[in-house]
Amino acid sequence: MADIVDDIRPEPLASALSERYLAYALSTITQRALPDARDGLKPVHRRILYGMLRLRLDPGSAPKKSAKVVGDVMGTFHPHGDQAIYDALVRLAQDFAVRYPLIDGQGNFGNVDGDNPAAMRYTEARLTALARVLLEGLDEDAVDFRPTYDGSEREPVVLPAAFPNLLANGSSGIAVGMATSIPPHNLGELCSAVIALIENPNTRDATLLKFVKGPDFPTGGVVVDNPASIAEAYRTGRGAFRLRARWKKEEGARGVYQIIVDQIPYGVQKSKLIERTAELLDQKKLPLLEDVRDESAEDIRVVLTPKSRTVDAALLMEQLFRQTDLEVRVPLNMNVLDSGLIPRVMSLKETLTAFVNHRRDVLERRSKHRLEKIAARLEVLEGYLAVYLNVDKVIKIIRTEDEPKPKLMKAFRLSEVQAEAILNMRLRALRKLEEMEIRREHDALTKEQKELKKLLGSETLKDQTLISEMRAIHEKFGGKRKDDKLGHRRTQFAIMPDIAEEAAAIENYVEREPITVACSEKGWLRSFKGHQEPSDAVKYREGDRGRFWLHAETTDRLMMLSTDGRFFTLDCAKLPGGRGNGEAIRTFIDLPPEANLVAMFVHKPARKLLLTATSGHGFVTNEDEAVALTRGGKRVMNVGEGAKTQACAFVDGDSVAVVGENRKLLIFPLSEVPEIARGRGVILQRYKDGGLLDLTNFTWKQGLKDENNRLFEPSELKDWRGTRAQAGRLVPRGWAKSGRFA
Repeated sequence: MADIVDDIRPEPLASALSERYLAYALSTITQRALPDARDGLKPVHRRILYGMLRLRLDPGSAPKKSAKVVGDVMGTFHPHGDQAIYDALVRLAQDFAVRYPLIDGQGNFGNVDGDNPAAMRYTEARLTALARVLLEGLDEDAVDFRPTYDGSEREPVVLPAAFPNLLANGSSGIAVGMATSIPPHNLGELCSAVIALIENPNTRDATLLKFVKGPDFPTGGVVVDNPASIAEAYRTGRGAFRLRARWKKEEGARGVYQIIVDQIPYGVQKSKLIERTAELLDQKKLPLLEDVRDESAEDIRVVLTPKSRTVDAALLMEQLFRQTDLEVRVPLNMNVLDSGLIPRVMSLKETLTAFVNHRRDVLERRSKHRLEKIAARLEVLEGYLAVYLNVDKVIKIIRTEDEPKPKLMKAFRLSEVQAEAILNMRLRALRKLEEMEIRREHDALTKEQKELKKLLGSETLKDQTLISEMRAIHEKFGGKRKDDKLGHRRTQFAIMPDIAEEAAAIENYVEREPITVACSEKGWLRSFKGHQEPSDAVKYREGDRGRFWLHAETTDRLMMLSTDGRFFTLDCAKLPGGRGNGEAIRTFIDLPPEANLVAMFVHKPARKLLLTATSGHGFVTNEDEAVALTRGGKRVMNVGEGAKTQACAFVDGDSVAVVGENRKLLIFPLSEVPEIARGRGVILQRYKDGGLLDLTNFTWKQGLKDENNRLFEPSELKDWRGTRAQAGRLVPRGWAKSGRFA
């Protein structure tokens, strides 16, 4: 038994990781995520199409089970999961996912609602006519081949690609540190642009945009970007398109109408779109919309019913565009593999130039391959012609010689190939008619040989050939024929209407309804419809109980004060419903874990608030200055170290009452408390031990109530009246045990 060699070598972890991660990144970029600029395909798609070609799944043949295709591709070319291969195959067959399907699928291949396709054992597939065009020339040495993963077979490095599939069908993918996103385009427009580029290689990007108007999505829609931004996106290879659903107004009786959406944006699932719209409608965030329903059959038909016939249809749609996926932004990032090796972002002109260069290379390779075939055939035909002039002598040599080949080669000055062909010739081919056919074939091949040599020696003839090929593609698939529904442009262009401000104003409109806001001690928030009183029917989580109970309206704003001196603001219309136990308050605001809520109330403009901390400091502030516009809240009170915000009272009287944890009470005029927008304030009451417990603002002549609602008349409170910053006296006899105010 051979000794086991210990090949363990020390290596720095950083260098080992970087080396292996770099290899992984390069593999992801070149072998998985980014398409080739020449044929617009990723390796998995290329292998699927080539595998189906080997299975003879041509457009006119009977389809075969997708499982057979997946199994053959996985076993021979693509050693990855069968589901990944099937997903790629399904996408190539979905007419709502790719602009020009490359696979003709039989069975359930999914739909625009987002339903999954059937399992591969139930579906069948074959190539489409366009896919066959991509593969033309593979048997004519048009492209290079390389060994498969196990070296048992060979696969094409790139397909001949007779049309610019990269832009026609688009592509998307996420690699390591880079991504690509190319929307589909109209093939007829691309053919015209390619022809213009072949005729004049110096054609500018702006000139190409006269042919390529913009993306052409399989689901249609309307692009509402201005031409300048579209031109800039194609010039740089980066940008985005605003794509909207196509809609029309369907009139009814007595001025009543409804809106019909018959094309939705690319990549949007219709079922989720309607579900989201219905959800916004239920949340009363679409005040102009009454109902949404799906009446789609084979064609898309989403019906939107306005609140009334006086609602402006354009304004309603503008609001829906802002809040739903009836409008999406489709990114453009033409990051592709240049020559199949180098990832870089290309402009529209660069991608078309890469395709043209590839087609020129394919044309040259196919022409050279054909020349080789012609030369071999002419050699054989010339040998045949020599036979017909000396048939008797040839027959004699064959009958009398044990090794006739050398004799034939010497007697008629034939090559070995010619001699072998003559020896393999059938006797019936010696008739006069066959000789005439051979001469005609010889003349035709000689003529073709001269034309091919002339083609290879002339760049002008190459350009003319490429142009004729593109015109043939344009004629067949580019929408020139009236019956060619696949080739006609589906996506239209429009200028966005100037009613965005009106739509934004309506978007913020909320129907005014009474609600009850409830919040527990542990911070679980919810709202109930109508004004309700607290009852045992309202349940809380185990170990929790109610703390705040407020009557409000959906148009109100809810204000909250935390122990760290910050105010938070929420729209009452956006509060969670009363089902269950509500939602945690920290999902709506960024309340630190160590902080808690001190007060919760409905905002009233211009109202004054009296704030105080446990340190005894306090001040008056305007409530409008405390409204917070972000989740992080707005800090109004700066509490000192070890202190926290303790109380908040509405200013509606002339006197301030403060009580400490030491049960000492102090009453002084409100005028002694300054009004500031933000800060720590002044000392309201001094303490030797403990801190401030509670605070209230009241009118002196009306008296003061404790937590038990017992009223203390002014005559009973004379001894507690003083000035700000005093220590105060123990609360009167009969004061609530908690020490707090009503």
